[in-house]
Order: sequence, then structure tokens, then C-alpha cells
Amino acid sequence: MEVILKQDVSRLGKAGSVIKVKDGFARNFLLPNGLAVLCTSDNLKRLEEEKAKKLLLMEKLKAEAEGLKGKLNNLSLTIPVLVQEDEKLYGSITSVEIAASLKDEGFEIDKSSIVLEEPIKSLGVYEVPIKLHPEVTAKPKIWIVKK
Repeated sequence: MEVILKQDVSRLGKAGSVIKVKDGFARNFLLPNGLAVLCTSDNLKRLEEEKAKKLLLMEKLKAEAEGLKGKLNNLSLTIPVLVQEDEKLYGSITSVEIAASLKDEGFEIDKSSIVLEEPIKSLGVYEVPIKLHPEVTAKPKIWIVKK
């Protein structure tokens, strides 16, 4: 029996794929649990419409991310911190502090979008990558200065 998966099913396939399974597996597990629907012409048409909608939404989100990337790449953000006598920070600058500084500038960026390989522990200028979309990454300049 051929079915269209509505959700990702481990060891079977991803959502939206048409797969062939045994009749009993489809009738007793996939269909009652809402994991799949029968492969009919109407369901195939609905699947294509959903894919088209999802593609348009992804393109729209990518366009918005590109616009935000332009603004963020031109941004120069200054974060004043307390330092020791030998110019080392008392703590470190993490994605949380960067997200808070961006919020103060008017950019709502989630801290998980900020890609820091390790926390910033010294004064200087850094280009911090921010993942806005799977295909779009912005790199604003972050100035870590002495208070």
C-alpha cells in the first residue's frame, strides 16, 4: 500500500514523501496514529500545494533575513566591560550579552542564533556571526571596550 507521510518517521522516511509499506502496518499503525494518509490523487494534489506554500514562506523568510543582514553588517556595537589591570576581562562576553546589546539597538535576535565558538575574554574588535536563516549569516562588528 502506498501512503504519504505527514510527519517524519524514523527508519521510514521524511514528511511529504510517498512510500510503499505493508497493508497491515499502514492500517494498524500509520493511519490511526495520524502519521500518514493514503496516496490518492487528492492527497497528492494537497501535498504539492503544501510544498508550494512552504517554499513561498521560506523564500519570504530568506528575503527578510537578507534585509536584516544588510542592517546588521553595517552595525558597529560597543560593549563596555570591567577589566583587570592587565586588560583582561573579569568575566567573559557570551551570546547572552551580545543579544541584550542588540536588543538595546532595536534588533530582536535570539541568543541561539549567535554563533560564538568560545566566549570573548579580551578587549578588541570582533566579527560575530549571526545565523539569521539557514542560508543567511550576518557579521556585525562588536567592540569590547574598557568602562
